[in-house]
Amino acid sequence: MNANPLSTLDAAALERWLRRSAQLITEHAAELTALDGEIGDADHGQNMKRGLQAVVELLDADGPAAGGSLSTPEALLKKVGMTLVSTVGGASGPLYGTFFLRAAGALKDADTADAAPLAAALRAGMEGIAQRGKSSPGEKTMLDAWAPALEAMEQAENSLAAAVRAGADAAAAGRDATADMVATKGRASYLGERSRGHIDPGAASTALLWQALAETVEAGATGGDAA
Repeated sequence: MNANPLSTLDAAALERWLRRSAQLITEHAAELTALDGEIGDADHGQNMKRGLQAVVELLDADGPAAGGSLSTPEALLKKVGMTLVSTVGGASGPLYGTFFLRAAGALKDADTADAAPLAAALRAGMEGIAQRGKSSPGEKTMLDAWAPALEAMEQAENSLAAAVRAGADAAAAGRDATADMVATKGRASYLGERSRGHIDPGAASTALLWQALAETVEAGATGGDAA
C-alpha cells in the first residue's frame, strides 16, 4: 500500500478506477462467464468485458488524462453509465448503467469527493440498481455485494483508504455469501433450491469494482501501484 493514499477522488482518479476495473473484469471474464453458466445465461463475463472495454475507449478519446471534456466526476460517470447501458447485454447493462448515472447525479457540481460524499454517491447508485431491478439484498444478486460494502464503508472511520478497503473486503465477503443463498430474482430463480451452492456472477463483478476502487485509492496520486 502506498504511504500516501488518496484522501479525495477527482475525475482523474475516477478514470484510474475505471481503467483498473476494466483490467480486472477482463482478467476475470472467463471466470464470470463460468459462474453465469451455472445459474444464468453464461454471458456475464463477456458482456462486462465488452462494456468496460467501451469505457476504456471512451476514456482514451475524451477522458481527463486525454484532456477531454469528461473533466468532472458528474460528466465522467454520466457518460460511463450511458456507455454501459448501450454496450453491456442482458440485465447487467441497465443495472450498472443506472448505477453510474445515479452516482453521477449525486456528485453534481462536485470537483472532488472524500469518503462521505463518495459513499453517498455509491449509495445513490446502489439504490438505482435496486429500483431498476426491483430487488433487495438477500435475493442472490449483485446487491448482496453492494449492500454490505456500503455499510462497511459508511461505518469505517478515519481515511478514504480505510473506508474503501473496508468496502472492498465486505464486497468480497458478500460475493462469497451468495453461494449459500437461493435465487429469487432473474434467470437463476428458475432453478430454485438448485441455485444454492453457486456464487452470483453480478456479485462477483461488483466485488471486482470495489477491489479496483480500493487499489486506486491506496495507490495514491500517481496510480502506479493500482495496475
